[in-house]
Amino acid sequence: MQTILFICTGNYYRSRFSEHYFNHLAAQKELGWRAESRGLALEWGQNNDGPISKYARQGLLSRNIQLSDELRFPLPLTLADLNASHQVIAVDETEHRPLMHARFPDWENKIDYWCVHDIDRENPEEALKQLENHIQDLISRL
Repeated sequence: MQTILFICTGNYYRSRFSEHYFNHLAAQKELGWRAESRGLALEWGQNNDGPISKYARQGLLSRNIQLSDELRFPLPLTLADLNASHQVIAVDETEHRPLMHARFPDWENKIDYWCVHDIDRENPEEALKQLENHIQDLISRL
């Protein structure tokens, strides 16, 4: 089983949606890939309530993807996570490239970047649609 790693800032909203959405599609298509997700700066999410964003949860449910009642809480990105992954995607280059440069400089140019902004810059419905499109494109290439 190959692993794709989705990275966002708090591992609460965009990367969590991406992880669950990818895993749903990959299982349907029996791809032999599994997604994980992590956050680059969990300390920035002081107002995050619970294990996953309400926007991610609602977005998944609206796509008929059920979530377990025992969801894990956000996890910080580690070097071991990066080394264990076959592909790594940070969901917003403008936000995440500087964090990668500061925290994992050897990996800054080894990962792929998308441009899906957080809720302070993008309506959640639009952001989730962008993630959905990126993931569908990714799945079609695997």
